[in-house]
Amino acid sequence: MEHWSEVRTAYFVAQTGSISGAARALGVHRATILRHLDVIEQELGTKVFLRDAKGYQLTEVGEDLLRVAKLTNEQLSDFARRSKGRQGELRGEFILTSLDSISDLVMPAVKLFSRQHPKIRIRWLTGSELMKLEYGQAHVAIRSGEKPQDDDYVVLPFTPLSYGLYASEEYLRQYGAPVNEQDLAAHQFVTVDSAPERLAVVKWFNEVVPSEQVVCTSNNREILERAIIEGIGIGLMQCQSSPTSSNLRRVLPDLQWDFSNWIVTHGDLHRTEKIQAFLTILKSDEYKEAVATL
Repeated sequence: MEHWSEVRTAYFVAQTGSISGAARALGVHRATILRHLDVIEQELGTKVFLRDAKGYQLTEVGEDLLRVAKLTNEQLSDFARRSKGRQGELRGEFILTSLDSISDLVMPAVKLFSRQHPKIRIRWLTGSELMKLEYGQAHVAIRSGEKPQDDDYVVLPFTPLSYGLYASEEYLRQYGAPVNEQDLAAHQFVTVDSAPERLAVVKWFNEVVPSEQVVCTSNNREILERAIIEGIGIGLMQCQSSPTSSNLRRVLPDLQWDFSNWIVTHGDLHRTEKIQAFLTILKSDEYKEAVATL
């Protein structure tokens, strides 16, 4: 491929979703953007974008091209900074993804990263969807569950978490405290609206708790915790944080789910400055001290 300028143009069209947006970002005329897209599509022999009411949407070939362009752009930008001796002046966007349930562990790192690199704009995405690092959807992913096995990823251990069942004193006065799993058939539950099926606790819920016993679901962790505290039902909470509420009691303490967490980066970008700066914070004493106070 001899047309890096054209590939870079396609990358900005994908990022902005429009010809005019790419033209503004690159400081060129719309006609230049259109010419570059014609060149790249002729080179590849297929369409890179399809235009609809929402703008320019990537084709399957376009998705692959975006992945290559994203990785190349990151590496070139990183090389330019290093060659100019500009370490410490990190700029641009840093995309982090994690489950909402481990945000308390991640927040101290985000705070330190922002303070040390104020010209970086952090985009933190939470949810159960696995972002494709090879497509540049995130710089760093913090994942829970089994260790990711993708050969293209660099995987490092992150702080584990333990979860147990909790209920409020009000709820237990009304419904009684279960003494074994069989007693749970007489209780109601609050739980996450959707969660990865790969997690052991999700498998347990599916096997033990019939759907008719679930009286409240949410995709927001704070709402779920408030629902437990208010006595709506029994639910999962982090063992590390739950005792802070005097209104809560652990239910069936022998039931505990230990979550392994992993820091995941793409091998092609692992050594870039942004990622290394974030990983350095995760290894720092300042971060470890902040987490210890949670």
